[in-house]
Amino acid sequence: MPAQADEIALSKQDLREVTAFAAACAETVLAVFETDRPDDPRPRQAIVAAWEFARGGERGKALRDTAWAALKAAQSADTEAAREAARAAMSAAGAAYLHPLAKATQVKHILGAGGHAARAAELAAAHHPDTGAEHVQQAVQRATPAVVQVLQRFPAAPGGGGRVGELIRMLDAGLRPPAPAE
Repeated sequence: MPAQADEIALSKQDLREVTAFAAACAETVLAVFETDRPDDPRPRQAIVAAWEFARGGERGKALRDTAWAALKAAQSADTEAAREAARAAMSAAGAAYLHPLAKATQVKHILGAGGHAARAAELAAAHHPDTGAEHVQQAVQRATPAVVQVLQRFPAAPGGGGRVGELIRMLDAGLRPPAPAE
């Protein structure tokens, strides 16, 4: 049965590539959360589960549960930087659930961990916006050609989402080739 016009072909390997990218982004700020909540393993467990899927594991209930647990950890964190770091971990585990729908909102599954990680770094550096931009640039360099290829199948990142949304759009723009001049 052919895919509908609003569906995007995604292989399990595509999902693994996206999840590996998201896990690598989230790892960069895990210490921000762990400094705030050293006895809470949930964000680390989400990143570990994301890496397990990326390296050939199954996409199942355990992976989804770690994403939800990291989100709950974000709610219990004492600082906004720690909350964003936990959201990055949640997004890393959630990346495995990228839907094959041609909707801009799906880009958050690909780039959400990078956006939340950049915001966590920014907040940890006393709201210094250059820190967020530097984190975005590092994420651009971290992305493999396979991640870029998957991203380009989707529309550009949607508007909104506050500062995290801005960082996601910066990351999106950095990974797509420039539009041809008219």
